[in-house]
Amino acid sequence: MNYWIVGDVCADLPRAYAAKQDRLMLLPMSYTVGQQEYLYGVGDEDKSAAFYGRLRGGEKASTSQISTDTYYNVFRDIVMKGEGVLCLPLSGGISGSVQNALMAQKQLKEKHPEAEIEVLDSLCASLGIGLLIDHAIENRAKGMSLRENAAWVEDNRRRLNHWFTVDDLNHLYRGGRLSRGSAVLGSVLRIKPVLRVDAEGRLVAFEKVQGRKRSIRALADMAKDRARPEQGSKVFISHGDVPEDAEHLAGLIREELPFVSEILISPIGAVIGAHSGPGTVAVFFMGEER
Repeated sequence: MNYWIVGDVCADLPRAYAAKQDRLMLLPMSYTVGQQEYLYGVGDEDKSAAFYGRLRGGEKASTSQISTDTYYNVFRDIVMKGEGVLCLPLSGGISGSVQNALMAQKQLKEKHPEAEIEVLDSLCASLGIGLLIDHAIENRAKGMSLRENAAWVEDNRRRLNHWFTVDDLNHLYRGGRLSRGSAVLGSVLRIKPVLRVDAEGRLVAFEKVQGRKRSIRALADMAKDRARPEQGSKVFISHGDVPEDAEHLAGLIREELPFVSEILISPIGAVIGAHSGPGTVAVFFMGEER
């Protein structure tokens, strides 16, 4: 059976990547800046500089989950064509979207018990989801069935490392993505926190590094220490409107991880960026564990 891989724009995969893929759907999500609501979709990374400019100017942003009805309609349309769905939403440790997807799966299966729909909590965010989706696409191309691919994702999602640094932890705190205690780290002069996504898909503070360059160096060191040649041929890097810092990190990784065959760099979209803020740099790769 043919099947679709369904994610959302929190995967931060760029337009050029998505356009080359067969049966990949990344659902748009809404966000609000000031009093105006916008819809962020695939290809809107070109708008990220203007979005981060507004955040730097002091405006606050918020986001909304994908509704159960939206997931239901997407799943129904695919199933009615005789195809299956592998759905990988944003981590449940960050958003409730995965619960809405599971509810839509349940409702549709009640009406169409034969429908092949697998919904898994990605336990990932930003290009972490993007890299997980990339592996799922490769698995499908190699002939993995829907259920085999879902089992692979379930077995391997906790090996997908997320390491990032931010300029200002208050964005994560205001959005409820980080505790007040962790956010206090950002108040110390010139101290740049290094954070990670843990095994349950939650954002947690890892260490404090003095200065921006050292924090980016720390991300490269994490990749050097934890990526494995047999799993680490691809490294994805996302950034909150700081392309020079992302390129600097990519250069460090190329120098120290010669087995890496591909580095994809993409802006963090408005949905993730509403909570991580401008100046974020993140690296994603497969290792033995998180």
